Amino acid sequence: MKHMFQIARRAALLTLLTAVPCFAANTAVLRNGFTILYQRSQTLGDTTRLYINGDQASFVDIPTAEIDHFESIPDVPTPISNPKPVVAAAPHPFDLNQSVIDASGTYRLDPDLVTSVIRAESGFNVHALSPKGAQGLMQLMPQTASELGVQNAFDPQANVEAGTRYLRLLLERYNFDIVKALAAYNAGPQRVEQYNGVPPYYETKAYVARIVRDFNKKKLAAKAASAPPPKSGPTTKPDPARTSPKAALASPLAQN
Repeated sequence: MKHMFQIARRAALLTLLTAVPCFAANTAVLRNGFTILYQRSQTLGDTTRLYINGDQASFVDIPTAEIDHFESIPDVPTPISNPKPVVAAAPHPFDLNQSVIDASGTYRLDPDLVTSVIRAESGFNVHALSPKGAQGLMQLMPQTASELGVQNAFDPQANVEAGTRYLRLLLERYNFDIVKALAAYNAGPQRVEQYNGVPPYYETKAYVARIVRDFNKKKLAAKAASAPPPKSGPTTKPDPARTSPKAALASPLAQN
C-alpha cells in the first residue's frame, strides 16, 4: 500500500529536482522511503542540508547518499466551473519537521535537540529496528512505548511525540542535566543512577557525544547566520569562551 501511494503521488508531481538551492515547497525522498519537506537545500561535501523554513535557523543535515531524489510540490489549480464529484484527497506525507516542532512545543524542548536525538537513534528511518528491539524514529523500547501509551511504535507521529515526552521526563528527573538525560535515554535510568552519571560504556559515551556535537553545530550555525556582518577594521582573535561548542549546551529547553 505504501509503494502504491508513493507511485500515485510521484505521478502527480511535475518536476524532479536536483540538490541545488530552491525556495518553493519541496520534498526530499530518502532511500528508506521516508520524506522530508523543506524550503531550500544546500550540498556540503557528503552532506545535504535541508532548510525547513525560509530562513537559515532551522535545518536538517542528511547524508547525500541516503537521498534517493528530490520532488517539487506544485500548486493545484482550483476549478471554476463544471464542478466534479468530490473525491477524498490522498493523505499528506508525514512531515518530520512539523512533528518535531509540535512535540517540542508541547513538552518545551528545543526542536534542534529532538532532531539531533532522532538522527543519532535512527538516522531518520521510520522503520528502524535495533537488535535489542528498539523501534521507530526515536527507537522506543516496547516496554517504554507501552508505558507512554504508544500502540504502534512505527507510527512516526506517535513515535516522535512519545520520544520527546520521554526525553522531557528524563531531563526533569536529572534536574535538566542534558548529558545524564541523554545517557539515560540510551542506557536506561538504572545505569545512570548506578554509575552516578554516564555509564562507562563506549556506545553510550559515543552516543551522548554525537548528539551534543550535532546539537551544538546547529546552534553555532544559527548564531552565525543571525550575526550582523563584521565591521571593517583591525581583526581580533575569536574568544574561545564564545565559540566553544559547550556554550550551546546551555539552552536545550525552550522554557522550563
